[in-house]
Amino acid sequence: MGTVTLGVSIAVPEPYGSLLQERRASFGDPAAYGIPTHVTLLPPTEAEAADLPAVETHLAKIATAGRPFPMRLSGTGTFRPLSPVVFVQVVEGASACSWLQKRVRERSGPLVRELQFPYHPHVTVAHGIAEEAMDRAYEELSSYEAAWTCGSFALYEQGTDSVWRKIREFPFGGGGGSPAVPAQGGSSVDRPSLHP
Repeated sequence: MGTVTLGVSIAVPEPYGSLLQERRASFGDPAAYGIPTHVTLLPPTEAEAADLPAVETHLAKIATAGRPFPMRLSGTGTFRPLSPVVFVQVVEGASACSWLQKRVRERSGPLVRELQFPYHPHVTVAHGIAEEAMDRAYEELSSYEAAWTCGSFALYEQGTDSVWRKIREFPFGGGGGSPAVPAQGGSSVDRPSLHP
């Protein structure tokens, strides 16, 4: 069966997701429309395709133990010079995101991995583009605000076209949770996706 590249994230719902995706494109980020807006819980991780059922079972258990929580974004930050990223800050919901990402990567589960950098929940709005464009993203979104109730997270797989496609959504508490987030910003991709 081979290997697959998986990721886990919280989708930023509409209308916020499309707006931030369009802004990311306006800064010249060529990956913008292939990466609907999200908060990463598990960065790109190689796994055996045969392990997918175990991965889904693991994530379902985490979601069942979780509860919806408030998320709020406010202002910008950057990981420069360590990493060429400008992001919108998660100012409410960060502790819940941290709890979730620890459970996703726990040693007893199928998605064990070390992180390259300490976990810091955020919404990327520019990645690996010209410094001037990164500065513009940082300035132009410095007063950005958004808030919603997070009711689920999802598992994604990266295709050979480098686009991330949703495999399954996991509502908190095992209930219906929030509805799935549609593809954003005129993307030809029919499902939301994830990228660091």
